[in-house]
Amino acid sequence: MNYSTKPFIKASFFSILLIFSAISFGYAQTDTVVLNNQRIACSVKEVTPDAVKYSFPGEDVINSVYKNTVQKIIFKSGRVQTFAESTSYKSISGVMDYDKVTITAVESEVRGLFKLSDVSAKAKGTTVYSNQERVKDRAYRKIKIQAAMFGANIIYLSNQRTEGNKYGTYFTAGSTAETNLTGVAYSNILPDFEKFKKTIGTKNNFNATIKYELGGSDSDVSQDNINKPFTITNITNDNGIVFIEGDLKGERDVHSFQLVNFGDNSFSIAYKYKGTAYNLVINI
Repeated sequence: MNYSTKPFIKASFFSILLIFSAISFGYAQTDTVVLNNQRIACSVKEVTPDAVKYSFPGEDVINSVYKNTVQKIIFKSGRVQTFAESTSYKSISGVMDYDKVTITAVESEVRGLFKLSDVSAKAKGTTVYSNQERVKDRAYRKIKIQAAMFGANIIYLSNQRTEGNKYGTYFTAGSTAETNLTGVAYSNILPDFEKFKKTIGTKNNFNATIKYELGGSDSDVSQDNINKPFTITNITNDNGIVFIEGDLKGERDVHSFQLVNFGDNSFSIAYKYKGTAYNLVINI
């Protein structure tokens, strides 16, 4: 009986080998566009200053992705083309990585990226002798912190208003230097929805251990060690952005939180309430 099955085993092994060879050959006949969160097997048609245009195998329809989201193209010839637009973004692992956040006033630099949150910041001098540049630097620092609280690594600055010190007279009051900034925070990569669910498993009760808080009139972000129960009731994926519905002890009016990042031992969530931005570190 053993002898009679050997030809069958050899034939099956040979068939499997042919299948894998065919698959490998098929992949070798396509280009691969490597994005921040997926790989696309396709035929690259054109690389423009703003986008990569491609067609899927067996199709004539031209698709395109912004170069901001493309890490590299692996051509079927074996040549690899990398893109500085994507590799220039720095990874934000926590709130205190705010210095890694880039600010741009060029809208094309955020095309194709993921919009995470509207951000704003205001800084004002304490006296009419306040240094105007220091006031402006403080506003920029605050808007970067707010972006990092939501995991963003680039801000499209849509508006900046700066006023210098105005000295008062006998008839008019003076005013101090002030800078107001508004913009939109983006990221080139998002937390993996399925991987996050796998990481926490069936567990839904956790503890929040660190709270970051930044209000509109605050001069800096505050960091506090806390011990608050946090319960997850639902997790949803909204076009790649992961939202967590749940309850944080002491916060009766807030039940929706944005997942910022996660690791094996903890995850971070962010939310805004009455003009104040919050970021919480939750132990797994």
